[in-house]
Amino acid sequence: MIEIRKEEPQDRDAVHNLNLAAFDNGPEAALVNKLRASCKDYLAFVAVEDGSVVGHILFTPATVDGSNVVGMGLAPMAVLPSHQRKGIGSQLVLHGLKYLRQSGCPFVIVLGHSEYYPRFGFEVASKYRLLCQWDGVPDEAFMVTVADANALPKVGAVARYRGEFDDAM
Repeated sequence: MIEIRKEEPQDRDAVHNLNLAAFDNGPEAALVNKLRASCKDYLAFVAVEDGSVVGHILFTPATVDGSNVVGMGLAPMAVLPSHQRKGIGSQLVLHGLKYLRQSGCPFVIVLGHSEYYPRFGFEVASKYRLLCQWDGVPDEAFMVTVADANALPKVGAVARYRGEFDDAM
């Protein structure tokens, strides 16, 4: 049985190794460590099975140019390759989004698979006139789920992840 809970300090090594495995030794593991060190307002959950961390999701503050509203950016989300396609990622996303909605978070952005994230209420961000901070990102890959549409600028703007993500892009 999978338990979803907040990440704890003793999970950090397991989360690091999980991200290395899930992303084929990509930059995500180092990015998570860097964000933990530099961002006090991050939110992370782990999926635990039989005492072992098998999944992880991270949310960090995201901003919209021309606005003082702060939402969250989802990235990264990872599941051990041996545990993928078992609904663990979905449980992490649903748990995280529910927690954020209950805490009053106005929006969550994600740069991800257009076939995966809409099932959780994500829509193309351009519907809300939000643009991705990075050039060349396909419209369908940059998405947002909005809890408070009045918090977003009506004229459109660039939505931004924290600067630490620039190095990983």
